Amino acid sequence: MSETSRNGTLPDGLVAVVKRDCETCVTVVPVLESLAETSGLVAYTQDDATFPVAGDWVIDDTDLVVSWHNDIETVPTLIRVENGAEVERIVGWSAEQWRAFTGQDALGEGLPEFRPGCGSLSVDPTIAPGLAIAFGGSGLHARRVELATLEDDAEAMFDRGWTDGLPVVPPTEERVMRMLEGTTREATDVVAVVPPNLHEVTVEKVAINAVMAGCKPEYLPVVLACVEAICTDEFNMHGVLATTMAVGPVFVVNGPIRKDLGMNSGMNALGHGTRPNSTIPRAVQLIVRNVGGGYPGGVDRSTQGNPGKLGLMIAEDEEGSPWTTYSQDQGFDAGVSTVTAFCSEGPHTFVDQVSRTPESLTKHLASMLLHSNTPRQVMGMDAMLVVSPEHMQRFADAGWSKDRFREELDTHLAVNTDDIIRGAGGIEEGMPEGFAGNTFPKFRPGGLQIVHAGGPAGLFSSILSGWLTGPMGSVPVTREISA
Repeated sequence: MSETSRNGTLPDGLVAVVKRDCETCVTVVPVLESLAETSGLVAYTQDDATFPVAGDWVIDDTDLVVSWHNDIETVPTLIRVENGAEVERIVGWSAEQWRAFTGQDALGEGLPEFRPGCGSLSVDPTIAPGLAIAFGGSGLHARRVELATLEDDAEAMFDRGWTDGLPVVPPTEERVMRMLEGTTREATDVVAVVPPNLHEVTVEKVAINAVMAGCKPEYLPVVLACVEAICTDEFNMHGVLATTMAVGPVFVVNGPIRKDLGMNSGMNALGHGTRPNSTIPRAVQLIVRNVGGGYPGGVDRSTQGNPGKLGLMIAEDEEGSPWTTYSQDQGFDAGVSTVTAFCSEGPHTFVDQVSRTPESLTKHLASMLLHSNTPRQVMGMDAMLVVSPEHMQRFADAGWSKDRFREELDTHLAVNTDDIIRGAGGIEEGMPEGFAGNTFPKFRPGGLQIVHAGGPAGLFSSILSGWLTGPMGSVPVTREISA
């Protein structure tokens, strides 16, 4: 290989960059041969050292050094170099442009007047990150960990405690660089301070954990918004970890981003099987573990835990609901992409296959909501109600708005404290005796979160019981998702 090919410097004169796997390049082979003979053209070939021909004027660029250093995006590219510097270039084949460029009025006679070029191999998304690392440096700042030749990647990450108990994707430089293409934010930007160890997490470190979780680059803005939401005093992620209760962050996504990413808001909406729903919240939990130090058995003191702590994300079915969206309830305009972090247990199934009126269904829902967390407590813990399409249809058919539903529900969620004070009914758990003789709502104002999601068939909804609310607990936090 010539030195010009190795260091990326182009010789003076006419230079072409081509590849055999390009119909336009094949079309202009006669033109290239003519220019090589009459004008001393040099051709750099990306994929076949014998294309356009095996000759002294054809230089092997299959390592793509020249293409990368000279920012070749399309082939064929024709460049004029003077005194070691590029002064002009054209891409693709245009008989008129090439003739004007070379000053040869008869160039390419008999060929089509125009043919668009093809993508350069140096910008192929599967190749470009590796070239950037090899020739320009990755620009990444995170510590590199070298594994032994015979060390298994997956087992090595288990051994180092970087996983949530499931295998993770090795975060190579190429993968992290591709992940960072999902955001316009700088890799060094600090996203948040992550509990419990209060370590700063940069966009780059978020991207590393997103790779490990199995995310695609387009998921990264959602992961970033989730991290911002949980790392707030209001959400209180440190407290969520430290409590012995089986709670963790649950995320609700609203807006166009749901459709853009192919998120599931229908059948099995709270379950497995959809990549963004599964990997985005998993990335957040890995960040809490790997950056914040929130390890089970360490600061994470949950007595029993729940499977949702691996990651639970709900995409609301906005299109199938007659009600305002959950994000509108949080003060955002319709059409804005948001994510809300809510602290809760795993979902509990609510069954009602008989009620045909909204009044009956509301009373039944209220009877189960009264048992959220425990029937012996009021106003201390929030809950989330995920209404399925078939249950929602009862309210839609009757013309009930979400406000009407809330009002009706509230009338059935009033609790007589005499029934739940300590010792009532022979149960020692309950409210202190000083609260006897009162009536309180089950939930604080705004404490019941209402979301619509689920498959089209099945008279089942879900209730997610929350954790302690208020200054000592956690409240829902919503963040707008931006690039």
